[in-house]
Amino acid sequence: MRIAVATELDYEYIRERDHHILENLILPKIKGNEIYMLKDEEEASFGWMRYGYFWDNTPFMNMIWVDESHRGKGVGKQAVLFWEDEMKQKGFKLVMTSTLANEEAQHFYRKLGYRDAGCLMLANEPLEIMFTKIL
Repeated sequence: MRIAVATELDYEYIRERDHHILENLILPKIKGNEIYMLKDEEEASFGWMRYGYFWDNTPFMNMIWVDESHRGKGVGKQAVLFWEDEMKQKGFKLVMTSTLANEEAQHFYRKLGYRDAGCLMLANEPLEIMFTKIL
């Protein structure tokens, strides 16, 4: 597996699969180096990780996705640790992420050292759990 900063060549892959981002924000995120691609030995993409900034100053992982066929192999963990290292190299001391309370991802983040930092309640939605991790 290789983790690489997304390029414009990855645009269609992301556009077709990431339904949690406005289409007109994909290219700016790619150009801002805020999307990482997960690629196999043949350079075929099988997932991505996208981030932004909470309060415009704290790295916030918005999305991580690993195709079903590659799950359970430690790939997601590798991607998160890679991102954390990148953020640390940029001088950040804290990172954030979140997940819905009805999703298994909360256990994944806790295993990686993320701590519950509060919740967000939106009408007609499950509770959104916020997580932080000191780098």
